[in-house]
Amino acid sequence: MKNIFSVIFMNFFGFDMIIFLTAVFTATMYFFLKRSADRLYKKMHIVVFVPDGDISQKEADEEISEMRETEIVSMRNHTGGLYSVFVNLTGIFPLLGILGTVISLLGLVGDTTNITGNFYGALTSTFWGLVFAIIFKFLDGIISAKIEDNEKSVALYLERNSRYTAEKEKVFT
Repeated sequence: MKNIFSVIFMNFFGFDMIIFLTAVFTATMYFFLKRSADRLYKKMHIVVFVPDGDISQKEADEEISEMRETEIVSMRNHTGGLYSVFVNLTGIFPLLGILGTVISLLGLVGDTTNITGNFYGALTSTFWGLVFAIIFKFLDGIISAKIEDNEKSVALYLERNSRYTAEKEKVFT
């Protein structure tokens, strides 16, 4: 029996390369998504919650006074767009695995001389599709909590800001 690692990487330069390239692209999207979500979280944390030990009340007030509603909404939309791309990429890994399996097994129709190679290729495509689906689903579970928290913080900020603006207009009229 062949070494398990040689079997797993046997189809690496075949269809599995597409799965790996998609995984690299998805990991890059995750990096940018996490950075965007962290930036929005940090900005919203100053506004929505009482400043903690890392920042003084004066620094928080300056940060809040410089903040614009359009900037917050733009940051939220940017993060939401990245999250949407990430989730959609995460969902295609099982499909890529199945597609690699079908492509490898279709090779059996015309050429029955390499049954073992085609069968191993089919299994490795399924294997890598499932491995990357599990990894990115785990990362999705981590980042989705921060995305949800950011959504709630932005909604609270917008609600408070609209009330403050309405009260301000009453005073001037």
